[in-house]
Amino acid sequence: MISFSNIHMQYGKQLIFVDASFQLNPGEKVGLVGPNGAGKTTLFRMVVGEATPDEGEVSVPRKLTIGYFRQDVEEMQGRTVLDEAIAGSGRAGDLHYELEELHRALDDPERAHEVDELLARFGDVQHEYEHLGGYTLEAQAREVLHGLGFQEDQIEGDVGALSGGWKMRVALARVLLARPDVLLMDEPTNHLDIESIIWLEQFLKSFPGALLMTSHDREFMNRIVTRIAEIDAGEIVAYSGNYDFYERERAIRETNQQAAFARQQSMFAKEQRFIDRFKTHAAKAAQVQSRIKALDKIDRIELPKRRQVVKFDFRVPPRSGDQVAVIEDLHKSYGARVVYDGFSLTIRRGERWAVMGKNGAGKTTLLKMIAGVSAPDAGTVRLGASLIMGYFAQQSLDVLDPDLTVFEQLQNDFPQDGIGSLRTLAGAFQFSGDDVDKPIRALSGGEKSRLAIARMLYNPPNFLVLDEPTNHLDLATKEMLVDALQDFQGTMVFVSHDRMFLRGLGSRVLELGGESGTDRTPRVYPGSYVEYVQAMGHEAPGIYS
Repeated sequence: MISFSNIHMQYGKQLIFVDASFQLNPGEKVGLVGPNGAGKTTLFRMVVGEATPDEGEVSVPRKLTIGYFRQDVEEMQGRTVLDEAIAGSGRAGDLHYELEELHRALDDPERAHEVDELLARFGDVQHEYEHLGGYTLEAQAREVLHGLGFQEDQIEGDVGALSGGWKMRVALARVLLARPDVLLMDEPTNHLDIESIIWLEQFLKSFPGALLMTSHDREFMNRIVTRIAEIDAGEIVAYSGNYDFYERERAIRETNQQAAFARQQSMFAKEQRFIDRFKTHAAKAAQVQSRIKALDKIDRIELPKRRQVVKFDFRVPPRSGDQVAVIEDLHKSYGARVVYDGFSLTIRRGERWAVMGKNGAGKTTLLKMIAGVSAPDAGTVRLGASLIMGYFAQQSLDVLDPDLTVFEQLQNDFPQDGIGSLRTLAGAFQFSGDDVDKPIRALSGGEKSRLAIARMLYNPPNFLVLDEPTNHLDLATKEMLVDALQDFQGTMVFVSHDRMFLRGLGSRVLELGGESGTDRTPRVYPGSYVEYVQAMGHEAPGIYS
């Protein structure tokens, strides 16, 4: 179906692909993995013709329809959410709007002289639209939008009024509605809550076309893909199985390769000893030359490429007061929708609150009010004594200077610190070698997230407020971050749909909205997230393992 044959690609000094080959077959569901910056997005862009390899061939059949969900969403305005979703949904969406325009033209008295041509075109469009199942398109669009977390009033509302995260969901709905032959999906679970992720899992499982996707959610990947394609050091290596199988198989291959490397090195050493010993002996000259020629012909086994995950010991934050934040009689509404109606909570030093809830329950709203980014309608949020807050949201990426390199940004932020310490910090967040010289404007979303978190944690605050900190992070960085934050001696309040993050860090649980998503009485669970799951019998509102 889609094939990459011996492709080479280079950006400046950085080699992206070196003689790489890969094929995506009809109906396959493939997970694309590799470190941030390895070339996953570049691979997608080559499929849709936005990038071309320096050498090699990318083969895509002409009649193949491709849906590409990407992380950078274009501007949306001037339509309802429903209309925007339908508008970008492929040929049926185009016909849907042509039919509407033809209806308006036929009702326009000034175009009465064109009525015969308009009716003829209307008949042709209507026939093709019906053939493509267009008359069920609106119902399908509503179903997809509901599945992605939209309420009915949002579906009929102005798409231009949505936040960037919600516009990403509209873009995702458009791609899903098009029902292409091939779906390319770059981190589709970013900006989705747990309930929407579960709906998307079911949709993709039943999707009849081929799927090539990246995702840093291990469980999401495990439940959908049947094959893994790994990009690492310029190569694409395929593994048959889900993500767990890939990890096990990769470890076995590494072990076997290390053993083969050790055997070959031992053989080389033995032959070299013979050569060194007898190279001056005339009687052995023929044997020596024969062995030198034989060694030159042997293909050298290389040690397996290992991704170094640098352990970084973050500094101990200053001690805060015992009461970190006191929330009293909090009220917050958006129009007719009441989010908080008299909510109170005390956050104490050392607690790690996992804030759970369905879409629209008020998770991000609460974090914004705690961080002082948004004000309550009534009630108070009082922060305690000696408090230094670190607030991470997707908007945190906007403070990075696009004209600087990664290392220049760190030097600007921490001018008193040595090059060695800053390189260790960069390495802990997977910026090693030439990566530290990358300009920030050229970084992927995951690389920007890693840099923003690194800056925040280098001189750590004693109160972390984190809104989806693992969005865009690859699994190696995410695991390192969880390990680092387990040793964090301050206080945390966080929203995350990542189960690894929740299980590793949540010592208290605040469940908003209940099972319905509209319950105005939050549930406070005084134990860890793992204990909460055991007690409640579910991972979170609407989730299953």
